[in-house]
Amino acid sequence: MERSIKQYEEDRIDAVRVASLLILASGTTSPRVGGVGECTIHIIDDPCDIEDLCQEMERMSAIKKSWEFYSRDAAMLRDADTVLITTSLRCVNDPADINCNMCGKLTCEYLKAEEKLPDEPDVAFRGPLCVFRANNIAYAVDGMISQARNLGIDYGVYWSAGAAAMRMRILPRDTGFALAVAVSVTEKSPFRDIPKRYAEINQRSMNDRMIKRLWPQFRSIYS
Repeated sequence: MERSIKQYEEDRIDAVRVASLLILASGTTSPRVGGVGECTIHIIDDPCDIEDLCQEMERMSAIKKSWEFYSRDAAMLRDADTVLITTSLRCVNDPADINCNMCGKLTCEYLKAEEKLPDEPDVAFRGPLCVFRANNIAYAVDGMISQARNLGIDYGVYWSAGAAAMRMRILPRDTGFALAVAVSVTEKSPFRDIPKRYAEINQRSMNDRMIKRLWPQFRSIYS
């Protein structure tokens, strides 16, 4: 019986890895405005790395009241098997030069000359950004969630995790905007029908991941 359960868990994790790669592929091949490659997708599948991301989100939730929901998002991401971070690399310093005015400026030259927001704890994304280029993330995310639906994979989209990943500097240097797609292969989606105080009542996932992280160290010390 124990062997069968272990085999099931290994097969489930393998399914998560394959699904994540297919989701990444779908997001990569999604159309881009102008056909220019300016988005990247990064898979975070190590439980310790996901826990680090969740803890950064919890730290950010305490910065200001409007970010309190970050802790609830972190509680959900702790139950994710993988997190895929999608970036926009050219929306900060390389506007599309089509004068679309979506950023609120008359021409793209005005946007280039505009001073960016300060690198302060209460600033998620240091705009103003080229909205035309940042919109390309929407194409990528649409391709990713469409693939997840086709595969029957549970998913959730979080800008809070994207902001936390940028703050941790685990993304390419030129990232100006990022969104996260969390993926789960479990009997119940951890991203749906979540109670309001889920961050307070769902401590099991954090405890499990901390134990898994610390156990190899204790074993090496006391063995």
